[in-house]
Amino acid sequence: MTVRRLGAGLVAAALITPALAACASGGTGTAGSTATPTVTASGTASPSGAPAAGDAKQALLDSTKEISNGNFRFALAGVGSTVEGQVHQPSQSAAMKIAIGGPSSDLAMKLDVIHFKPDSWVKLELSGPTANSLPAIKQLNLGKYQHLDQARIKGNRNLGFDFDKVDPAGSAVLTQGITEVRSTGTGTYAGTIDVTKAAEAGSLNAATIAALGTQAKTVPFTAKVDPQGRLSELVLQLPAAGQTAAQEIKMTYSDYGAATAAQKPPADQVVEAPAELYNLFN
Repeated sequence: MTVRRLGAGLVAAALITPALAACASGGTGTAGSTATPTVTASGTASPSGAPAAGDAKQALLDSTKEISNGNFRFALAGVGSTVEGQVHQPSQSAAMKIAIGGPSSDLAMKLDVIHFKPDSWVKLELSGPTANSLPAIKQLNLGKYQHLDQARIKGNRNLGFDFDKVDPAGSAVLTQGITEVRSTGTGTYAGTIDVTKAAEAGSLNAATIAALGTQAKTVPFTAKVDPQGRLSELVLQLPAAGQTAAQEIKMTYSDYGAATAAQKPPADQVVEAPAELYNLFN
């Protein structure tokens, strides 16, 4: 197996596109009783007799607006892949830690990625029997940050970062796909969402979406907003598809307006990235 094939296998195995992140808090919320007003994508209340307490979908669309200011911490987790980090648009910096697989995996990857415009660095750790069998991996498991050529990572969701699209999970795109939503309590919601654009958002890979087939149009979700109405949690409940069991994708946001600038790695801990690193992610 070559380094290029190794990278293809890792990225294909990851449910999440690791430009986005885990450690989410709290439960996913539960659906309300039959008396809870249901709001369709048009904002029309169901004929339950109870008045809708505002437009639930609009509340969720509005909840993502603060994300565009680019000052927050985030986390995303699902099926053996986790990402956690921060975005700080005022300093044009971002940092994230990504993990695919675990200690018992035949092949596992950890990435510590730092962006401080115009530079980017990554510290990579590949482990497991498969990784240990490849001599070329020794050139990548350096224990140091590898400085990245921006021209070679442009458009690469694993290594690059677009400061014009600061939300790694793309929640604004996802909430636009809501097909039905109801309020389940103060600041909590549940409903269904069309995730066919989730690959564009960065939350799921295209293969996972394709495997869902028509189920991708009505994926159950729950959401929470904080007291200021800002999105704090979005959970997608993906149904079973083919050989893939049902699974949960959880995204969380916190520290709005209170994130800090990323820390550049010390100069003595930096080397230039070798060709093998770019091959791993192409």
